[in-house]
Amino acid sequence: MDSLADPYVPFSDPDGSAARRDIVLLGSTGSVGTQTIDVVKANPDLFRVVGLSAGGGRVDVLAAQALELGVEVVAVARATAAQDLQLAFYAEAKRRGYATGSYQVPRIIAGPDAATELAGHPCDVVVNAITGSIGLAPTLAALKAGSTLALANKESLIVGGPLVKEVARPGQIVPVDSEHSALFQCLRGGRYDQVRKLVVTASGGPFRGRSRADLGDVTPAQAMAHPTWDMGPVITINSATLVNKGLEVIEAHLLYDIPFERIEVVVHPQSIVHSMVEFVDGSTLAQAGPPNMRLPIALALGWPDRVPEAAAPIDWTKAQSWEFFPLDNDAFPSVALACAAGSTGGTAPAVFNAANEECVDSFVAGGLPFLGIVDTVARVLGEHDVRGSAGQSLTLEDVLDAERWARHRARELVADTLGAAR
Repeated sequence: MDSLADPYVPFSDPDGSAARRDIVLLGSTGSVGTQTIDVVKANPDLFRVVGLSAGGGRVDVLAAQALELGVEVVAVARATAAQDLQLAFYAEAKRRGYATGSYQVPRIIAGPDAATELAGHPCDVVVNAITGSIGLAPTLAALKAGSTLALANKESLIVGGPLVKEVARPGQIVPVDSEHSALFQCLRGGRYDQVRKLVVTASGGPFRGRSRADLGDVTPAQAMAHPTWDMGPVITINSATLVNKGLEVIEAHLLYDIPFERIEVVVHPQSIVHSMVEFVDGSTLAQAGPPNMRLPIALALGWPDRVPEAAAPIDWTKAQSWEFFPLDNDAFPSVALACAAGSTGGTAPAVFNAANEECVDSFVAGGLPFLGIVDTVARVLGEHDVRGSAGQSLTLEDVLDAERWARHRARELVADTLGAAR
């Protein structure tokens, strides 16, 4: 098996000890990033953050994180935010009552390649919690540097799967997504040749049970109201369309080298069972826990050890019911579309993801109806001339070119839709 996330290969420090691990956190001001900091702060004897990165839109939050954690270096994607961040450091220090000169201002890296540079910083674990395919270059940088990669940025693996496979050693990636963390844990219950299928659970999002005809007038506010998870806006919209689940199927295929026809999606509204592995003897192992991202984050930081009290466990003294439903592919065709893109391979997954990001932006801005998101992605994907499939070599430039084309074509199709509606 050519598995990127190998649950049988444990993380170990170079000297074999259980020393405190140095963490570089990419995307520190987002949902996964802030929860990662919560885990670190609760376990100062186990983890230390040495570097942070963010886009630069919330320099006050980034400065507060950096000074509280005492990091060595901070990266911001917007070069113009560097001066604002410097000022935010001093403002935060003053707010904390630090005397002038009594604290160390972290080194600042600024610009579009800042996160990539930081990903190569000496550390034990890089947490990639950046949203979107811009996380690909930092993913590759972390792997080339030899760090363990705690991967929350699924898009980087999806759009650059062959590139990631070229540089990742077995067991170097530990998944942070709750579904893939669940699969990671369940796979330890048997050998790879004993796995019959992977079962990825989906909450169903805010529109579970609705038919396609019921989704025509959905608003961005309604799509943002996820019933069980608190996530960022892009992931939340993707959960409403189930595009997120399609991306997770591609990710599962790449992480665990299981064919698409042996990966199934089932709807589980309670979000307690995070995914399952079915074995050839008919048994199924499930990983269950409260819908709390601190659990998979802590597991990724501490693997192969578990971090005590990472989250509150299920209360088994209370009556509860867990439900499972088949996926409605008519109302939510995104999963089948994603599987088709993943099966094609090459630049097809990158086009799927990039077109979706553009369509989500248009939907949030009011320029595209909810159903138009996946419909437009399907059109873009159908027009794409795929590179790097069927064993052909794939380069980073191929991926970036495909993404640029997909975004441009998606914007054209959205403009056509707006023009037709007027």
